[in-house]
Amino acid sequence: MSRVKRGVTTHARHKKVLKLSKGFRGRSKNCYRSALERLEKSLQYAYRDRRNRKRDFRSLWIVRINAAVREQGLKYSKFICGLAKAGISLDRKVLSELAINNKAAFAEVVDRVKAVLV
Repeated sequence: MSRVKRGVTTHARHKKVLKLSKGFRGRSKNCYRSALERLEKSLQYAYRDRRNRKRDFRSLWIVRINAAVREQGLKYSKFICGLAKAGISLDRKVLSELAINNKAAFAEVVDRVKAVLV
């Protein structure tokens, strides 16, 4: 059986890891073993935080809607309940954008909800 020299594949794998770990601090950017450990951890963080980002944005939208609704004299929970009763199917992202960028349209939505709740 002939001998297989594996320097090329090892070098390519090391290069790939070091390229992905560019921007890390200290040895993590240029020593293969520490770069590999750091890279694996960073990929775990990235996976986790792609899910957490959705949570964070939803809570931000809720805070914005609550602030805008309280200016109109309602509470967030009553407002969401009224939306369902009024048959208005706008999600929190759109409601948040309306509350920030188009106050007149948001005020009209709140007025319709108030009419249903009374």
